[in-house]
Amino acid sequence: MPHVPQVKIPATYIRGGTSKGVFFRLQDLPERCQVPGAARDQLFMRVIGSPDPYSAHIDGMGGATSSTSKCVILSKSTQPEHDVDYLYGQISIDKAFVDWSGNCGNLSTAAGSFAIHAGLVDPSRIPDNGTCVVRIWQANIQKTIIAHVPITNGQVQETGDFELDGVTFPAAEIVLEFLDPSDDGEEGGSMFPTGNLVDDLEVPGVGTFKATMITAGIPTIFVNAQDIGYTGAELREAINGDPEQLARFEQFRIAGALRMGLIKTPEEAATRQHTPKIAFVAPAKDYITSSGKQVQAGDVDLLVRALSMGKLHHAMMGTAAVAIGTAAAIPGTLVNLAAGGGERSAVRFGHPSGTLRVGAEAKQVNGEWTVTKAIMSRSSRILMEGWVRVPGDSF
Repeated sequence: MPHVPQVKIPATYIRGGTSKGVFFRLQDLPERCQVPGAARDQLFMRVIGSPDPYSAHIDGMGGATSSTSKCVILSKSTQPEHDVDYLYGQISIDKAFVDWSGNCGNLSTAAGSFAIHAGLVDPSRIPDNGTCVVRIWQANIQKTIIAHVPITNGQVQETGDFELDGVTFPAAEIVLEFLDPSDDGEEGGSMFPTGNLVDDLEVPGVGTFKATMITAGIPTIFVNAQDIGYTGAELREAINGDPEQLARFEQFRIAGALRMGLIKTPEEAATRQHTPKIAFVAPAKDYITSSGKQVQAGDVDLLVRALSMGKLHHAMMGTAAVAIGTAAAIPGTLVNLAAGGGERSAVRFGHPSGTLRVGAEAKQVNGEWTVTKAIMSRSSRILMEGWVRVPGDSF
């Protein structure tokens, strides 16, 4: 029988923050994949190696985790005063599905550096030495992200001494500003979709729990670790190896998504795996990270653990970090109370791989909370560039 040969597509494999993804310029994609639709989804699934019933991604570029099953498209921006449009796809590991409902905060870092590397930023805006301010339009959620990318000899500086917990080696620091992240383009646009800082969230078959449901960076449901039988110091192995607990977390996520108005029926949650996130918080305490490093209670303001695509994240999603920083800045939320309460403009939290500091500027306007900016530092590094190959009949 005849066999369709592979096609090769220009691509760059990049680590951004604590995630990795395959980056494409829109103009380099096959024509039928330059527009949203089934062909683009099928291409990205084949690039990553999904759906994979073995959950290994042996026949693709994915790493069989939510942090490594990602594709990104960048193009010259269609928006005034922006350099690039950044579109992000979260690829399901074991299902034939690409989730376009949210952003990846970690890969936002790489979006800034790749925009320069790929020739999508006006050369006149790139200094010989210094910092290039890349103005990114996040197309999934219709928001602006500013990346401050270091430049040396006219090129993106990738090496440096900035250390990021969850990433093995140091690199150059990139500062990210998430502007007006207090809604993600969902209807209503309120930072607190229920109108409350804390709700009683009824989870069918599980119970009723205090919850802060916020839309900042990414829709996130926060609950108290103690209320659900955890300490907040758990590592991945304590949760990801327990299918019963993972199923319980999914029930929390579905209940929160319904209360936040993100879905209309529980069944819709299966087609919206990337959002909302579910996280649990606890007051600061000593714990050992996944690398064996000791974190002292005095090193952090609180502990946070978050799940992504049905599994406990090995560190922290960048968008969830925005939600954490924002909620921490608003007195009375569960995140704020776990951090000790009161007003604050920055918070340092402990996650499974270490600690992360994020700042947020929150204020009340006409009785409604809003956040003008969230700031954090990440890093980015190109791992490989050239072409990715996929069978020609796979998309």
